[in-house]
Amino acid sequence: MTNNLPHNFAKIEYKNILDAYLHGIFPMAESLDSLDVFWVKPVKRGVIDPYKVSIRKKLKRFINTNPFQIKVNTDFIGVIEGCAEITNNRENTWINPSIRDVFIELHYKGYAHSIECYSNNILVGGLYGVAIGGMFFGESMFSRKPNASKVALLHLIDRLKVGNFILLDTQFITDHLKTLGAFEITQEKFILILKKAIKVNADFYKIGNSGNLDINLYPKSSNY
Repeated sequence: MTNNLPHNFAKIEYKNILDAYLHGIFPMAESLDSLDVFWVKPVKRGVIDPYKVSIRKKLKRFINTNPFQIKVNTDFIGVIEGCAEITNNRENTWINPSIRDVFIELHYKGYAHSIECYSNNILVGGLYGVAIGGMFFGESMFSRKPNASKVALLHLIDRLKVGNFILLDTQFITDHLKTLGAFEITQEKFILILKKAIKVNADFYKIGNSGNLDINLYPKSSNY
């Protein structure tokens, strides 16, 4: 399969992306201006078990104030463009126009989803990714207000727990993700879980298309 994946996104269809995900591979570009794509198969995979997430007390108090209105799949294009925008904290991006376009197509086909945070009806943060069976492949997230991406991520985890998903693939691991319980597994173990997860009948919309976080779904962190 991997030998047949095209290396130029002008030749890639959304089905190529889905096929890559099913084999534990995902696409990236070198930069916003890059015309080519490369396929990534990490030695170790960052993942989050939706059922073993804990939240710092400070973040939990923040969430309890209902700081953002959360919506799902109402502005996928706005979210992916937010994830790709150049900011003071991000000088470049791996989301080039071709990746943007193919993921928008995946969204219209029902595979790619966005979680959006709004403040005064303005999009201030969110994330997007792809759902296949009981696996959710997280792609990217952004914040224009403090903690917006964290709230979006926790809402996604809410949704995955309620919808009977098995695992959230974060691709790589960061200090931010570690605070929510992210950890690394080998690519071999990831593939074993993936083969089982894609056969699960999960429901991304079981808790509807919007709403506030159900903070009671999360145990208290003993460390904070």
